[in-house]
Amino acid sequence: MKIVPITIIASFIMSLSSGVAFAGTDTSAQDIIAKSQQASYYQASDMKAKVSMALIDKNGKERSRVMTMLRIDEAGGENQKYFIYFHEPGDVRGMTFMVWKYGDKEDDRWLFIPAVDLVRRIAADDKRSSFVGSDFNYEDVSGRDVESDTYTLVREEKLNERDCYVIESVPKKVIDYTKRVSWVDKENYLPLKEEYYDRQGELYRVFTAEQVDVIASRKDEASKFPSVTKRTMANLKTGHKTEVSFEDIAYDIDLNDKDFSERYLRKPPKKWIR
Repeated sequence: MKIVPITIIASFIMSLSSGVAFAGTDTSAQDIIAKSQQASYYQASDMKAKVSMALIDKNGKERSRVMTMLRIDEAGGENQKYFIYFHEPGDVRGMTFMVWKYGDKEDDRWLFIPAVDLVRRIAADDKRSSFVGSDFNYEDVSGRDVESDTYTLVREEKLNERDCYVIESVPKKVIDYTKRVSWVDKENYLPLKEEYYDRQGELYRVFTAEQVDVIASRKDEASKFPSVTKRTMANLKTGHKTEVSFEDIAYDIDLNDKDFSERYLRKPPKKWIR
């Protein structure tokens, strides 16, 4: 009787983990990423937060951004809208960014630049571009479509004493990275770390969740949402990194869909951006 080498068996088992259940679980890699997207971008029905961003170069020189972020979800669907208003520094004060996110087509994105009184439509090809000079891109702000990648549940392990799924995501279309490896918290499904590998297969960008807090709904204090309140994105090639803090987070505050209309790009709703 011919004996099959154990390495071949192991390789076969690993090949089955892409998009199907990992041994000993009933959760597929794509299911885990979908839940992670929900936990990261769809908490409650709406959200408001003050966001502080520090852009730090390889020499330690720091630039700052302070903004208000608003988000509203369409009931019972994947569609949602984001609105960001920049308070500081002075050269970006009054700048606004808006996303209309769709579950079945490319998102709509706009950027208003007050210095030149220009509303710029951000094309789908630009969503991987840097968000206002930071190490985050436009897609990082509002999330990536789950259907854009294929997934493999590589292993399960602890990260900072948290039990995690480790998922490898490979883009179906050529973009700036060839794969992303994510450590997803098994309890709350928040991404605690993400590694991005460039076209040469080298690690070049790393996301880390520095702090997670549990925020109660304004409507129902029994409803609580684990949220990443401090996060960092580091570019290992340039030595540049961006640190982001979320403060005064409020969920379920009755935002109105009208607050996310194109006309508010130039004249933001004062009630929400003070």
